Amino acid sequence: MNYDDSLWWTFLLIGLATTLPRASFILLGARVALPPYIQQALRYAPAAALAAIVVPDVVLVAGSLQPFNPKLAAAAAAVAVALLWRNPWLPFIAGMGVLLGLKFGLGW
Repeated sequence: MNYDDSLWWTFLLIGLATTLPRASFILLGARVALPPYIQQALRYAPAAALAAIVVPDVVLVAGSLQPFNPKLAAAAAAVAVALLWRNPWLPFIAGMGVLLGLKFGLGW
């Protein structure tokens, strides 16, 4: 097995590139305040990360884009229920009900 120095340098640089930005918030603490527009943008980061994880699974079926599938209908039902009622459990129940109903009830 050939160990090339460039591979270790790559590992080191990747490690620094991921560690330094995270450590800067811990080391600097409250001494540096982010501008308000960045703080406002960071409030949407969890929702954006969740959407980036969920949307491809809902829209893609077997690696291809299919806008009409049971998962998308279940997600739409879950979003509609979440918007109508602020109960955290109802979207799960509605989404799973629609998904199971379409898959096993209608064979979609």
